[in-house]
Order: sequence, then C-alpha cells, then structure tokens
Amino acid sequence: MPSAATREPEKVTAFNAKKIATKLQSENARLTRLLAELGALDAVERATRIAEQQELETALRAEVQELSAEKERVESDILVARDRISLEELGLFDFEHPAEASASLATELEALRSQIRQANKIGTAITATSGFTFNGSTAKGKTFVNQMSRIMLRAYNAEAENAVKSVKAGNLASAQKRLSVAREQIAKQGTMIDLAVTTRYHHLRLLELELAARHLKAVATAKELERERRAELREQKALEAEITREKERLEKERAHYTNSIERLRAAGDEDGALKLESELVRIDAAIAEADYRVANIRAGYVYVISNIGAFGEGVVKIGMTRRLDPMDRVRELGDASVPFIFDVHALFFSDDAVGVEAMLHREFAAQRLNKVNLRKEFFRVEPQAVLDALQQHNVAVLEFRTHAAADDFRASWPALP
Repeated sequence: MPSAATREPEKVTAFNAKKIATKLQSENARLTRLLAELGALDAVERATRIAEQQELETALRAEVQELSAEKERVESDILVARDRISLEELGLFDFEHPAEASASLATELEALRSQIRQANKIGTAITATSGFTFNGSTAKGKTFVNQMSRIMLRAYNAEAENAVKSVKAGNLASAQKRLSVAREQIAKQGTMIDLAVTTRYHHLRLLELELAARHLKAVATAKELERERRAELREQKALEAEITREKERLEKERAHYTNSIERLRAAGDEDGALKLESELVRIDAAIAEADYRVANIRAGYVYVISNIGAFGEGVVKIGMTRRLDPMDRVRELGDASVPFIFDVHALFFSDDAVGVEAMLHREFAAQRLNKVNLRKEFFRVEPQAVLDALQQHNVAVLEFRTHAAADDFRASWPALP
C-alpha cells in the first residue's frame, strides 16, 4: 500500500471538498492520539515514532498544499465556465475570427473581443425602459423587459457573428450596413419599451467587422502580389526565350555573312565584301540591343489599348511589356477571352517603361476600374487624356491615335454609332 508521501493526492472538486476536509480532521485526531501514546514508550522507540510522524506530517502538509491549489484551480474553472455560460445566454459565442491568424491584428482583436465580452450585458450592450408595467404589475413588466432585452441581444449578437463570417475583402461597407440595419430593426421592434442596442456596443461590433475585412484584404493583396510575381516570372521567361531565339538567329545570320565576306575577298571581290560588312554592322547592333534588353529590366514597351466591343467607349488598358515584339503581348490580350481584338492607341519603347507605366497608373488611379486587383490595368479615361498626361510628363511619343478603329466591332454591329 503506498505511503502518504508517495500516493497521488485526491483531486478536489466542488463535490468532494467536504469529504476531504473530514478525512484530514480525522487524520489530525489520530496523530494527536499517537503523540499521547509516545509518553509511555522508551526513548529509542519514541525517537523513531517521532521521526515517522514528522515525515508523515511533512507529507500531509504537502498534500494539503496541493489540494488547496487544486481547489483554487477548480473554483477558477467554475467562474470561467459561469462567465462563458452567461455570455452564451446572451448570444456571444467564441467563434473563429478571420483576424486570429493575423500576425499584426491578433493582439488588437483579442483586446477588442475582451471589451465586447465585458460590455455584453443587459444595461450595457442593450438598454430599455425601467418603469414598464405589464397588466398593472411592475414586477411582470420588469420580467417582460428583461426577457425582451435578452432575446433581442441574442439576435443582434447572432447577426454580428454572421456578418463577421460572411464579410469579404471588398464588402465591408455592405456588411456594416447590414449590422446597422439589424440594430435599427431591434429599436423599431422595441419601441414600446425603448429597447435599443447601445452606440458603444454597436461600435465595438463594427470594429470587429473591420478587423476581419482588413485581414481578408491583406490576404487578398498578398495573393494578388504572388500572382503578379508569378506573372512577372512568366513574362521574364518568355522574354528570355524570345531573346535566346533571336540571338541564335542573328548569330547564324552573322556567321553566314562572315563566310560570304571571306569567300568574296578570297575571290578578290572587295566591293562585294564591303557591302556585306554593312549588314554585319546591322546584325551586331541587333545583338547588342538584345543584350541590353536582358541587362536593363526596366526597359520595354508601354502600350495604351482599348476594346470598345468588350468594354465600351472611354476605357483603356495601360500596361508595359518587355517582349522584343510588343504586339505579341497585345495579341495575347485579345485572345478568345474577349470578343474583339484590341485597338492600339500608343506603343512606344522606353528605357524606363516600368516608370512610365507606374506614372500613368498613379495619374489615373481615381479612374481605375478594379481597385482590388491592381493587375487589371483598365481605366475609365479617354485616350486623349492619356496623351495629355504623357506630354505633361515630357514622355516622348512618336505616334498616338486617339480614335479607335474597332473594325471588327463596327462591322459586327453597323447600326451602333
């Protein structure tokens, strides 16, 4: 049988605390009797018994301390459970919030939810009249007001939870409006007893919604940046492959001209050799340009295009490409995903195509159609406005067509203006 020093202490609960206290009192009485008996024992046996009792007393004290600590923990758990039950009775549940996973918003969310828990009380989260009578009874009137307050607060909290769970990166305003409408409906239904969700509590739940939307927007932005990075990598690989093919073609052409020049000179035709050497200069220049395009990642072509048949009048796409043949990119954009090909208003080379594109995007940021996905580079502006912006920023443009021919569209719908 294990000794008092080695056996596991009995766990204290709200149901066995009295039983354990009785057991300890009994043990104390037994020890008292043993001490009385020690007077009749000889010195050696008495010392042995005293040592045993001291060891037992030490073990019992340790057990009492452990049981006391366990009792405090159980009482704390009971208080937490009561608080949780009280909150859930008023419709406030511990649900998963989107911002819980946010490294930057999790702490702010926890502080906010603590305020919501503290405020989730009748009289703090929702208020009503205090002098209402029901069938001439003030007590019944008070009971009725409390029951209605409880029901309506549960309904409001449920609406707030649903709003958080359904909010998206771009619909915060509509989600907050939905919760505000729920609050207005509660006030309307509770007009007889002046029932209303308090401004402060409503503000806290709106902030909770805002945190969810902020996190979801940050996640959407991160995903969009990742998509943009992958698109840039694909564009870079396409450019590298294009330049590699072009350089191989130029190198073959150069070798052909070099061999021809050697044969002409061997045959004594110096004039013919000199004519072909001018072609070598052209080829070397083309090879140098290809090498420059690889080294200078900001160089490329800026394009301004439109598609009246797909997007209507007054909408342009402003972008840039580093392709050797920029029309390849324009043709890609006009593939089967749109009904008509794009019209080109401007397509010009720039040593800083990235900077020119960014300048135009900033210039027309307010007219951007898609303000969430910034890779959708469509703007509600007339081509003439883009030309004006380029001229104001001293960007050299050789050709710019302000009119869109839209031949396929106009041929398909001749009755339209």
